[in-house]
Amino acid sequence: MSGINIDLTGKRALVTGGSRGIGRAIALRLAEAGCDIAINYLRSKKPAAETAEAVRARGRDVLLLKCNVANTENLGGLFEEIKEAWGSLDIIVSNAASGVIKPALELTRRHWQWTMDINAAALIPLAQHGTALMPEGGGRIVAVSSLGAQRAIPNYAAVGASKAALESLIRHLAVELAPQGVRVNAISAGVVDTDALSHFPNRSEILEESTRRTPAGRLLDPEDVADAVLFLASPLSDMMVGSTIIVDGGYSIMG
Repeated sequence: MSGINIDLTGKRALVTGGSRGIGRAIALRLAEAGCDIAINYLRSKKPAAETAEAVRARGRDVLLLKCNVANTENLGGLFEEIKEAWGSLDIIVSNAASGVIKPALELTRRHWQWTMDINAAALIPLAQHGTALMPEGGGRIVAVSSLGAQRAIPNYAAVGASKAALESLIRHLAVELAPQGVRVNAISAGVVDTDALSHFPNRSEILEESTRRTPAGRLLDPEDVADAVLFLASPLSDMMVGSTIIVDGGYSIMG
């Protein structure tokens, strides 16, 4: 790796769901590369503030933006705050996620709509508002997906479908925005032991089985996902257009 240095000094990045877990790791990794960071959060104010302090400790400017990104009516205000503070935006990381963990036959329309809105549909207004602030030379949009977009996982029907929709949107947005110099890609992450996994009734079983089946010998850390985001946010990925990179330690190639 000698001679390779990702320097994003002067860039400004929005990380949705940036207060904890994978989002926090992404925010800090981008800050270490020189980005100023806008941290979006919904409920977790204390962790968001702690992440903001960690960004400042790395010498970067930080904005704390409370907003439900699934509510398109609120998004305009979020981007107005960014515009007022910075004037422009270079990178959007769509990481905020939620969803109902239930068998498909137990899902209601409300369950389905909530999950699709936050995990997939939110990407459209994020791109609409965000690209309006991106400089003429272009920018980056990176979405965090999961292996459930392609694989059947117990109780994951709604979330898996939403992630599949997210990856499809990535491809369509990538084609539309590439002529403007905006590169749109996604990362499909394997199992990461974060707070989100606590909602699964079979959490312990998932962790044990995933570790056993991962050729790399361990589960992902949030920093593993953050490293992939950093790559996609950098000039090293200039010819990555509409791609979904799998980061899972080899789990998905094991059948």
